[in-house]
Amino acid sequence: MTPAGTFVVNGIERAVVNQLVRSAGVYFLGDVDAVTGRMLYFAEIRPSFRGSWLEFNISRNNVISVRIDRRRKFPVTTFLRAIGIGSNEEIQKLFASVDNGAEAFIENTFKKDPTHGSAEGAMEIYKKMRPGEPAVVETAIDYINDLFFNVRRYNLGKVGRYKINKRLKLSIPNEPENWVLRREDIIETIKYLIRLQKGDVDTYTDDIDHLANRRLRRVGELVGSVAVRVGLLRLERTVKERMSLLDPKTKVMPNQVINARPLISAVNEFFRTSQLSAILEQTNPLSEVDTLRKLSVMGVGGISRERASFSIRDINASQYSRICPIRSPEGPNIGLVTFMSLYARVDEYGFLLAPYRKLEKVGDKVKISKDIVYLAADDERDFKITHAEVGIDQNTFLTDRRVPVRFRGDFLEANTEDVNLIDVIPRQVVGTAAALIPYLQHDDGIRALMGSNMQSQAVPLVRPQSPVVGTGVETDVASSMGWVAKARHDGEAIFVDGNKIVLKISKPTREDEDEEEETDKIKINGNLETYLLTKFKKTDPNGTCYSQKPLVKVGQTVRKGDALIDGPAAEDGELALGTNLTIAYMHFEGYGYEDAIIVSDRLVKEDLLTSIHIEEYECEVVDTKLGPEELTRDIPNVGELDLANLDEGGIVVIGAEAGPNDILVGKIAPKGETELSAEERLLRAIFGEKAREVRDTSLRMPHGEHGTVIGITILDKEKGDELSPGTSKLIKVKVAQIRKVSVGDKVAGRHGNKGVISRIVASADMPHLEDGTPIDIMISPLSVLGRMNLGQLLETHLGWAMSHLGRKITVPVFEQIPEELLIDALKKAGLPSDGKAQVIDGRTGETFPERIVVGTGYILKLIHMVEDKTHARSTGPYSLVTQQPLGGKAQMGGQRLGEMEVWALEAHRAAYTLQEMLTIKSDDVVGRAKAFEAIVKGTDIPQSTIPESFKVLVKELQSLALSVQPLGIVTAQPLATTGSGSDQLEEKVQKEVKELEEILEAKTDSEDTPAHEASAAGENVISVKSDEEIKEEVNE
Repeated sequence: MTPAGTFVVNGIERAVVNQLVRSAGVYFLGDVDAVTGRMLYFAEIRPSFRGSWLEFNISRNNVISVRIDRRRKFPVTTFLRAIGIGSNEEIQKLFASVDNGAEAFIENTFKKDPTHGSAEGAMEIYKKMRPGEPAVVETAIDYINDLFFNVRRYNLGKVGRYKINKRLKLSIPNEPENWVLRREDIIETIKYLIRLQKGDVDTYTDDIDHLANRRLRRVGELVGSVAVRVGLLRLERTVKERMSLLDPKTKVMPNQVINARPLISAVNEFFRTSQLSAILEQTNPLSEVDTLRKLSVMGVGGISRERASFSIRDINASQYSRICPIRSPEGPNIGLVTFMSLYARVDEYGFLLAPYRKLEKVGDKVKISKDIVYLAADDERDFKITHAEVGIDQNTFLTDRRVPVRFRGDFLEANTEDVNLIDVIPRQVVGTAAALIPYLQHDDGIRALMGSNMQSQAVPLVRPQSPVVGTGVETDVASSMGWVAKARHDGEAIFVDGNKIVLKISKPTREDEDEEEETDKIKINGNLETYLLTKFKKTDPNGTCYSQKPLVKVGQTVRKGDALIDGPAAEDGELALGTNLTIAYMHFEGYGYEDAIIVSDRLVKEDLLTSIHIEEYECEVVDTKLGPEELTRDIPNVGELDLANLDEGGIVVIGAEAGPNDILVGKIAPKGETELSAEERLLRAIFGEKAREVRDTSLRMPHGEHGTVIGITILDKEKGDELSPGTSKLIKVKVAQIRKVSVGDKVAGRHGNKGVISRIVASADMPHLEDGTPIDIMISPLSVLGRMNLGQLLETHLGWAMSHLGRKITVPVFEQIPEELLIDALKKAGLPSDGKAQVIDGRTGETFPERIVVGTGYILKLIHMVEDKTHARSTGPYSLVTQQPLGGKAQMGGQRLGEMEVWALEAHRAAYTLQEMLTIKSDDVVGRAKAFEAIVKGTDIPQSTIPESFKVLVKELQSLALSVQPLGIVTAQPLATTGSGSDQLEEKVQKEVKELEEILEAKTDSEDTPAHEASAAGENVISVKSDEEIKEEVNE
């Protein structure tokens, strides 16, 4: 485990996500009865890890029943008898103080109760819970006691006991022996339920989505309960099995009965496969911080994505200042994965706490005190709390007579003197990412969500700039994960280079003594403190580059807390996810269509949006069945040009440029002996040696990748490195590439204003201002209207003024920034007060007819780069069953021609294109091989044959016991239409017409002939055909 609270598993840094689960305890809920329309209440007692659920219901007849583990119902009096409260008098006495109305709940329940006394109560429950087993009184009582009063079978946990005590106003000590159910718990639960049904004023139902009823299971608890506990139970089982097999007289050593493997495998399984163990998102420092502040309701003991209701996903009033209302994934996990608010804390029980300042009365005024209190969600219930943006004078007195307040989940208005607490700071409502968005209050919620998510996808740039318009949180975020190092003491820099800074420290003060210990990044030697820098570290999972650089020079005096080292995406100790660019909201030749963005080539030339990306390629040297593989530069059938970058051991040299299919590690494996040809036999007879049969198994650069080799790591089993079985060596090659911004890259602002670069225009052709300042980036003005993210315009205006004044400004989230301040800043900078300027077309020199919004905005380059997405295939792997090409870039797949694409080609009557798409370009195995051969030889591409999918269909039909026999292609023979053939056809037609005419004449004659003459003309009569036959012949 690292100091940051992450875990390194198999060389990959992982973080355990905090799980938000329903707390153990007692809950009171209500439901409207469908028949009577009356609200009927019920109570649930939920254990923590193990144990039976207990549910108490009130029926429409005022009968209280109990249900164990959601199975059979019993009258509650039967259950009370079973736990030792036997007689009716005892039960009535217990509930006399609450059940004294006309409802007579206990009296009505007695009528339904068939039992009398404790033994009968226990037997009744035992019979219904274990119907097939013989009922004995002692067994029944033991069963009930085991169910709720045995520590091994029932556990409320520390949290469950705390919640029950708090909800039912009990004072049972929170000790492990009290983490089972007590009789007082059951009695007080039934009492409260009766009072709730009667409508007592001080009773209320619980909201199961309220944060008073949901708690965090943090990393220690998750590893303990999900991994270690499971492993220990398996270990216990194996120890007991082994002990039962041993002779009682023999002396036993612990190693004979204990095998730690079940425990180790359980812990490994949790870290590798659990839904709550995630790779630490290291795209930039913000994404790293947010991974550790992430909350999830999914995982072991949580809710699955499919079963999650809308109420779980929705924002609850109790999340104010505890869970960020803005940031959440956009996909199916929306609302299920959330993030902690900026200043939220977690108490010992796992409940989220929010900070508030106390208000105190001074005379007839109300003053904000300096005391900060942290409250859980249920502690807020009895306080009236106002927000930090109410009127406050210089002496921290509230100036408004009435203020908006939150009270018991509602938003109300109250007199100032009635208010108890006030928010510490306006931005405490939002999380880390949202707190970095200036003018957040002017953005639509959906766009704010996108903006906060996209900041975590920003790539660290080669030349980062901290924002001109910031929010004041940048410094804290940059230093939170330790990438920006600060001086721990006053001192002087005596040595500085790219790898370390040595600080000669002054005498440490008493406050510094707690910081004296060494870390993996800070080494202490007397009064010298050495700060180590990380250079070109590949991050997971996106391969961005983390690199630190020194901020001090030799001889410079530093104070405690000064920034010494800048981390990735940081400038002078401030978070710098992007760069400040001159923006114009305007159209340009239609290239701004569908949110596309036009940029100047200055961004490419000056590396303003350039980033470094590192990929790591691994090559294992393994022992095969035919012999061990070996590293070598001597690879069969490879030219000297391809081996130029390899050293004598066959490994690429550092600094070499590598392109697609270039060899990184030369490696050969032995091949099976084959029958030798006559020439080979002759060679062997002459030279008397056995020709080595090897095959090339070298590690090559993947398709479409390129870069510079910056690092090589060789792990060798002979030198004591731990490798997997059968592997003798492992070579890791790091390849870095500099990626300049290009067409197709995704860029975005902080307000959800994202887009893809559609064109990079020469700086001279870009529009420019009247003073000659060229525009860096053009955004379509249509992209602002419908999206309602006006924060970007305000940021642009203020950024323009500040960049002219040579200053940076902080605009904290949700703080009131008067419009006059913006106008004054523009006027002070000598700029138009409406933030618009006259813009000149760089190509023609003409002025655009309308004045355009121009200014300085903060632009991020996101991880979605076109170079990672571009993919092409000529031939490649095919699916085994269908013989169709695989899909996706990772599988070197093809582009799928789906059902709708087939319709499109059919609509355009592109029959030949369609046929080759469905045959030789897909699964016609013979045809595609012949087509490839024809392309290579330069001959005509032959006709396609039967596709494999047709054969699969035939086989599937045959598997249904249907006899399917393909008859082959039936083609119609064309009729000859020229020469002698056409004359023959004409004669044939004329002959057939003549025959038909004769038949028709004969028929008419036969109709006129009298009956007695019919026999004489019998031949004619017989040869006459029916009308239907004649019609058929005519049709033919």
